Amino acid sequence: MVQYQTPHFNASFAALADATRRGVLDQLARGDASITDLADKFGMTLTGMKKHVGVLEQAGLVTTEKVGRVRTCRIGPCRLEEEMAWIAGYRQLWDARFQALDDVIGELKRQEKARGRKQGK
Repeated sequence: MVQYQTPHFNASFAALADATRRGVLDQLARGDASITDLADKFGMTLTGMKKHVGVLEQAGLVTTEKVGRVRTCRIGPCRLEEEMAWIAGYRQLWDARFQALDDVIGELKRQEKARGRKQGK
C-alpha cells in the first residue's frame, strides 16, 4: 500500500478529524458564510471559530476573504483526491477480507447442511 506523507495529506486528515470543522464544511457547502455567522451557528466564540477556520484554510478546504470588517468563508480548492485514494485502498482491503469471511461462512454452512443430510438417512 502506498504511504502518503505529504504535509497537505496530513493537514487534510487533521482538519477533518474534528466534528466542528466537518460541520463548518457542511455549512459552507450550502453557501458562503462569515466567521460571525459560523460562530453563531455552532455556539462558539469568534476566536474559537477563527481557529477552526484557520485549520481548514491551511488544509486548503476553506478560503477566506476579508472585506471591511467581515471575513467571508467559502469552500476551498482542495478536492481530497489523494485522501480518497488512500481510503479507497483500505476499502478494497476490507472488502477482500469480508469476501473471504463470507466464503468461509458459506463453506461451513454447506458442510453443516451435508452433515445433516447424512445423519438423517
